[in-house]
Amino acid sequence: MSAAAVEYPCDGPERNLLEEAEQLSAMLPGYRVEIIGEEITVTPPPDMPHGDSLTDLTFAFAPAHGKLTRVVQGSGVWLPNSPFDYAVPDLAVVDADYRDHSIEHNCYDPTIFRLVLEVTSSNLGNDLRTKVTAYAIAKIPVYVIVNRTKQRIHVLTDPIANEYHHHRVYAPGEHITLPESIGAEVTLDVEAVLAAGRP
Repeated sequence: MSAAAVEYPCDGPERNLLEEAEQLSAMLPGYRVEIIGEEITVTPPPDMPHGDSLTDLTFAFAPAHGKLTRVVQGSGVWLPNSPFDYAVPDLAVVDADYRDHSIEHNCYDPTIFRLVLEVTSSNLGNDLRTKVTAYAIAKIPVYVIVNRTKQRIHVLTDPIANEYHHHRVYAPGEHITLPESIGAEVTLDVEAVLAAGRP
């Protein structure tokens, strides 16, 4: 006996990627849904050390939370890669007038983002490769990656085309002074940031 493939009729018009992502978000509360490179990415809720590290980082970025710039968590950046691409960085430093730059789907124009930061979790490859390209194409000046697996912090600056011209990796025992272009003087203690994110 052989089996034949069966195709069932669609219940209405085909949805675009943004509509599919919205449906997934509704079905999976707490999960992060993003469209990067015309692919939907779904990331499960992070563990507690991820949140602990992110909280410490938010305090470290306090000097950037003022009249000219704001520090925000989990706010979407609309990516110019394709009509529906967007990412949701863990933390960002944005221009204070961000409310004037909303695009759609709770995402904002990439030109207001001075820095994006990711604390790695189950999506390590996404943070270290896919988002590097996406954020560079969006011309976000500074991308910081807290790599909890390798116990390193990556600072990428000066986006050119689909990559960053400068990529520096910091190890425990070092301190990072971020570029003044983010709107304030911010220094990170690598060991302290990584310690908060350890399981």
